[in-house]
Amino acid sequence: MVIVDGCPAGLALSEDDLLPDLLRRRPGQSRLVTQRDEGDVPEILSGVFEGRTTGTPIAVLVRNGDARSKDYEALRELYRPGHADYTYDKKYGARDHRGGGRSSARETVARVCAGAIAKKLLRTLHGIEVLAYTKQVGDVFAEVPVPEAVTLEQIETNADGTPNLVRCPDPVAAARMIELIDRVRKDQDSIGGVSEIVATHVPAGLGEPVFDKLKADLAKALFSLPAVLGVEIGVGFGAARLRGSENNDLFLPAAQLGTPRDLTPPDLTTASNRHGGTLGGISSGMPIVLRAVVKPTSSLPREQATADRTGAAASILTKGRHDPCLLPRFIPMAEAMVALVLADHLLRQRAARGL
Repeated sequence: MVIVDGCPAGLALSEDDLLPDLLRRRPGQSRLVTQRDEGDVPEILSGVFEGRTTGTPIAVLVRNGDARSKDYEALRELYRPGHADYTYDKKYGARDHRGGGRSSARETVARVCAGAIAKKLLRTLHGIEVLAYTKQVGDVFAEVPVPEAVTLEQIETNADGTPNLVRCPDPVAAARMIELIDRVRKDQDSIGGVSEIVATHVPAGLGEPVFDKLKADLAKALFSLPAVLGVEIGVGFGAARLRGSENNDLFLPAAQLGTPRDLTPPDLTTASNRHGGTLGGISSGMPIVLRAVVKPTSSLPREQATADRTGAAASILTKGRHDPCLLPRFIPMAEAMVALVLADHLLRQRAARGL
């Protein structure tokens, strides 16, 4: 269940608007992901009347259909390496070992529902689009020279019309990624990677100068997703190798852009986008480009050393249905979190300045 508060009244909305992203996130969609069989069919329970939002909270329910709690029984007294079992136990003094809790990617179905609403709102109010794709799996890197030019079709479909299983717009790299994931899966292991997220047509002026910087809120939203270990914006950590004269994105004169001269301040753009679409924590009008590092799945079907709840040495082999690589299903999750942050900031700016 997810409850979305703050969506303006009058937005055309139905379950059909939520389904495409839910299908992109759902398990069992290919051999590269968990084989859990969930339909992930949304039910809008409130906040929509006669096909339009009412301005009241929107409640969406997605029912579990293929939960297998028995697969987790062996974990009752054991801590999975790399998982949140131990930290949850230390925080709460108890934990539900059966899977599907707040440290499970199952909870992201709610985020994707909310993100689909935010994406439609952004598109309707300002033509903003949010897309993500797989940039890296293991040591395989995609070549994406112009991130803002990538289309949904390139992410979802190969040139021959078959599904793009890894959601990478570089077909050569995508084939190598699939080969690597298949190899890792057969080794009863998992592999990490990087997703790149791009938001286009974002107006300048979104974000606050100190505590609610746009880049900080975007990073927090992505870090809140399971398995994310790093986030960067624009050139990111690459800025450590640059001089100021190399890193600065130079503004182009308004006359060169053909923008109105009587607009103060004028609508400007930059010759490059190493800043990734935010300056001083406020959107610049350039595409927002972020990357999120996603760790390998920690639940593995191979034996590993661990400790039990008494602190004694033990070994663990995780049964169940887990992703050998999280990236293919992570893509709509990343889009959802970026869209939710942008929707919040767009509504704040509209309230402040009537954007």
